[in-house]
Amino acid sequence: MGVLLGFDYGTHKIGIAVGQPLTGTATPLTTLGLVNRKPDWSGISDLIAEWQPHALVVGHPFEMTDREADNAPGARRFARQLEGRFRLPVHLVDERLTSREAWSRLGSEAAADPTRVDAFAAKLILETWLND
Repeated sequence: MGVLLGFDYGTHKIGIAVGQPLTGTATPLTTLGLVNRKPDWSGISDLIAEWQPHALVVGHPFEMTDREADNAPGARRFARQLEGRFRLPVHLVDERLTSREAWSRLGSEAAADPTRVDAFAAKLILETWLND
């Protein structure tokens, strides 16, 4: 079983992590900005070519009330686009509190470079899927 890529989709940027099913762990890779309000498909394509994942995992935003968050339709659309463009299985996983946890774990590192939070949140999203 090969690696997976995890995505924390946002309206301004997308955090990306790589994970290993054998160990159930993931590592933050990068955060890509949107290009003309659309995902950086070139950057994502480069990462898929480099890592050659067998599947992709996208965070599905929910509020604490179990209601979908306002950005959930965008995340679902992004997941469908990934599947269509790259012909890979795409899994959605509840991403509740991952950004808050990322800020907490990164502490001063997050304050120095906020873009690290998105990639770290993608790591947490992917580890959630790997360990369910």
